[in-house]
Amino acid sequence: MARDPATAHESRCRNCGFEAPGGDAEWTRIEVPKLGRMTQCPNCESTDVITRR
Repeated sequence: MARDPATAHESRCRNCGFEAPGGDAEWTRIEVPKLGRMTQCPNCESTDVITRR
């Protein structure tokens, strides 16, 4: 299913500034014990990611 660019929220890595639509395949997803699934930056591997609405 295609995502409408007008409704996609941008996510940004607070460590290196990498940006991509939230939930996009460019982001890495990792499982962290006791925390669950987290989004990880593909450039710097930081999990400090914010999504702008």
